[in-house]
Amino acid sequence: MINIFKKIYTGLRSVYHKLKFYLTINWAKTIYFNLKKFPFSIAKKMPVFFYGKVKFHDLKGEIIIDSPIKTGMIGFGQTFELFKKEQGIAEFNLSGKVLFKGNAHFGKDCLVYIGPNSYCEIGEMFALGSRGKLITYEKIIFGKYVRVGYETQLIDTNFHTILDLETGKVASLTSPIQIGDYNWIGNRSTIMQKTVTPSFCIIASNSLINKDYSLLGENILIGGIPAKLIKKNISRDWEGERELLKIWMKV
Repeated sequence: MINIFKKIYTGLRSVYHKLKFYLTINWAKTIYFNLKKFPFSIAKKMPVFFYGKVKFHDLKGEIIIDSPIKTGMIGFGQTFELFKKEQGIAEFNLSGKVLFKGNAHFGKDCLVYIGPNSYCEIGEMFALGSRGKLITYEKIIFGKYVRVGYETQLIDTNFHTILDLETGKVASLTSPIQIGDYNWIGNRSTIMQKTVTPSFCIIASNSLINKDYSLLGENILIGGIPAKLIKKNISRDWEGERELLKIWMKV
């Protein structure tokens, strides 16, 4: 008899947690986005979930998923870190083109801006922490397993023209950003235009990244303002955390 009650309790608990999870989804925005941006054969699988409040500013751009389609494989506003509450300031603007190569999740209150004629490629198992900003006016490419800490911003433009008063030269307003595979970017960092990082790179918290670091080799730690090499032969334990990361992202 006790075993029967345990099975009933376990079943009810499972139903409760599933119901609790599905109640966090913003179904109006989720259904609208999927039907608007995908052919029905894909939209009916609901590959993109929006959680909580989010403001759509422009959805004229293109979204492509270059991976087997799974329900909820791309999440915007999902809880997968310490932040549980939202401020309701999340914004999503898709005027250019974004390509997802697998599962990707954005934390709470993120700003994602894919500008007109710009391109953003997001690798498998990408995550941008809560209150992060992803702003592209030209091109930003992420390799696979890129983990970006909360309140970090990635911006490929200066926004305003900068003039060298001695030479009269005008600095490029935009330049691409390329983040290598298995990069771990610490919280509150700023990744600016011209940034190139190698695979297996750790970026310390509160760093300014603004140049090509690929010649430093893999398995490095960089950091500072602006960032410089801090340590070689160092890496996050990606293999040890692989299954845990999948659980956090509900893969």
